[in-house]
Formats: sequence, C-alpha cells, structure tokens
Amino acid sequence: MVHFVGAGPGAPDLITMRGKRLLEKADVIIYAGSLVNPALLGLAKEGCRIYNSARMTLEQVLQTMENAEKQGLMTVRLHTGDPCLYGAIREQMDALDGSNIPYDSTPGVSSFCGAAAAINAEYTLPGVSQSVIITRLAGRTHVPEKEDLAALASHGSTMVIFLSASMLGSVREALLQGAYSPDTPAAIVYKATWPEEKVIRCTVDTLCDRGEAAGIKSTALIMVGDFLQPQYERSRLYDPEFTTGFRKGMDKGDTP
Repeated sequence: MVHFVGAGPGAPDLITMRGKRLLEKADVIIYAGSLVNPALLGLAKEGCRIYNSARMTLEQVLQTMENAEKQGLMTVRLHTGDPCLYGAIREQMDALDGSNIPYDSTPGVSSFCGAAAAINAEYTLPGVSQSVIITRLAGRTHVPEKEDLAALASHGSTMVIFLSASMLGSVREALLQGAYSPDTPAAIVYKATWPEEKVIRCTVDTLCDRGEAAGIKSTALIMVGDFLQPQYERSRLYDPEFTTGFRKGMDKGDTP
C-alpha cells in the first residue's frame, strides 16, 4: 500500500503523530527532497529504501511504487506541508488507481499555517478579512486565466502567495493592479518553522526591495493584507451578550 504523508512545514516535530508512525513502519520512502526536511528521514527503520523524488520523474516515482507493491512492501510518499496544496498528488493517485494499487492520505501542517505562526498572525479577523486566497504567480507553469494574480487581488482579502519568491517584482505589480495600495502591509516568511526561518515585514510597495536585500529567491511565502496590521472588531463568539449553542448571552447592563 502507498501512504501519502504531509511532512509539515519544516520542523521535524510538526509532522502528525500518524505521519510519524507511518514513516517508522515504511519499507520504502519517496520524499520530496527539494522541500522536505531531511531530518525526518531519521525516523526510517533500518533497511528502509529511501528515494529523493527531486531527482526523479513521475514515471520513475510510479515505477518505484509499483515495484514495492509487487514485493509486498509498504511505501510512504512524503510530501512537504500538506500534499493537497501544490503537491502534484492527483496524477499519482490516478495512476495508482489504474494499477489497482491501494493508497490513502495523511494530512500535514501546511507552510501557510507555519508562516502565520512565525509572525503570530490570524488570517481571518472580524471586520478585516474573512477569506484567505491561496495562490501563486504564473511562471514557467501557467495558471488558469481567471486566476491571474491581479484578478484575485481585486478582492482585497487576505492573500498567501506560494512559489513566487523569485518573482517579487511581478508579484508587486500584480497586487497593485488589484485592490491593494502601495502601503498595504505584507510579509515574506522564508522557511517557516525551519531553524533558518526568516521573517521580513514590509509593504506591497517594498516587497521586491526587501526580499532582494535579504537574498530570498525561493522557499518563502508572501503574505498580504490588513490582517498584518489590523484594526479589528472583537469576536462575537466570546462576546458576553452573544448567545451560542453552549451558553446564553447576557442582556446589556447585566453583571458577568
């Protein structure tokens, strides 16, 4: 059987307990070597076969899985963060379906969660933003036309931009074509939760200059929106006057 496992954003102790157990039991591990923290491979048992998919094609990955299945071995396909985001797992799953090889998925902590933790931020604040757009800038691989970064930026909501740290100038221009002003707060988080984590707070206008000055060209998330410097409303969930399914709200003037 093949287990797709989310490795988490980088720190080895941010993999899930289930993911850790699967890594410890695996006979074969195929890991995304360009992004997964190699420290996680220390969980592998003696004799486990380990393959770095950064050096492999899809066909080679699938052949390795098929060979393991024929030998009755258990495979862990270790992806960075949560594999449902930019993990290229659908094409692997479809191929496994075609070969009648069973598989399942173990979610992981996405880097966009790790980046928020790095700056102690909340993406969804009352009166500020209740939506998070996760996207990337078109580069060597295109994005659907309706998902052009400038078009998505027209919403002005919280935005987290993956896979675009090498194109900060183009990101800046696309954001300014949308609803963001030059002084809209922004942040660049490099390798969130890794020992070498770096946080750069800036504005949309200074994204490129600040990122280039820090030498950031990859493995970083771009965060944009007023959630970074918020004037927000108090949450109604914990308002003493707000009734929920678990408690009755007090009338104004009542003593708590």
